[in-house]
Amino acid sequence: MAVIDVAGFVADIKSQAIDTGFHVHDERHFVETYSLRQLWEVDLHPEEACSGPIDLHLSLDVDPRALLGFEDEVLKMDDMEADPPTGFTFPLLFTWTLPPLPRPPDLLVLATEIAGVGGPDLPVEVSAIDSFPSVTDAPERSLSMVARLTVDLADVYTTNDDSIAKSLERCKLVSLYLLERADAWLDVP
Repeated sequence: MAVIDVAGFVADIKSQAIDTGFHVHDERHFVETYSLRQLWEVDLHPEEACSGPIDLHLSLDVDPRALLGFEDEVLKMDDMEADPPTGFTFPLLFTWTLPPLPRPPDLLVLATEIAGVGGPDLPVEVSAIDSFPSVTDAPERSLSMVARLTVDLADVYTTNDDSIAKSLERCKLVSLYLLERADAWLDVP
């Protein structure tokens, strides 16, 4: 029997996302057969952006070595009241994407403003990609923002991880910030 129910943890994240005001649209679970590495992906967006251009992609990368190492350490514990071992983590990524923007924002200004919205608990990396559909066409700029968090398996084990709920609240604020400005970037009247 597994010490940590990863599927249940992902279901809890989805439930917390719904409680925070997100719509969950899709979930995918990939298992690499050779290494048993797992990737859980959830597509969601804020309720206010059902027809809007903001999408949020959540992904949890489950390293079997971290999971099995954590299980081994928990099974070695003599006292069930003891604190679970720390140092075993999974990366959790939140990725926002926008379509190509005819009037893209200044990246430095956007990164600074997003840092204020995400705060120190949700550092967000802002990047852009310029695409050229044809050599003679003007570039189309797409924005992508990524927030990387670390999920400590000890917190998942004790179901004492309020940081996910707080991160989802910050993700909602970042999503609403982007939604408010997207029409100007998309040149929508």
